Amino acid sequence: MSENYVAPGQQRYLRACMVCSIVMTYARFRDEGCPNCEEFLHLQGSPDQIDSCTSQVFEGLITLADPTKSWVAKWQRLDKYVRGVYATKVSGQLPDDVRTTIEEEYRITYIPRDGSATEAD
Repeated sequence: MSENYVAPGQQRYLRACMVCSIVMTYARFRDEGCPNCEEFLHLQGSPDQIDSCTSQVFEGLITLADPTKSWVAKWQRLDKYVRGVYATKVSGQLPDDVRTTIEEEYRITYIPRDGSATEAD
């Protein structure tokens, strides 16, 4: 997991995806996009999209080495995502046009990661 190392001086550039809550630097979102949500968020190479769909304001960090076997991953709805570092709570919500596209075209139910909505089981 050395590819996820962030030098202490670079921590101010960390951002969390508002859909999956993965935490990466702005540069990684720009260069690689979101490893879980790139198909519909299109963050790679798009500063405007990164600013709209990621947040610098987040709480708590969870490091997942094997999301499929982790009860924490299941509890945080991260068990279907790639291994990495995730925020427990991400402030902010997706713009309405992005949210509409995700829900209508991709049939994905968006649940905000800021704690404003709860999942109905």
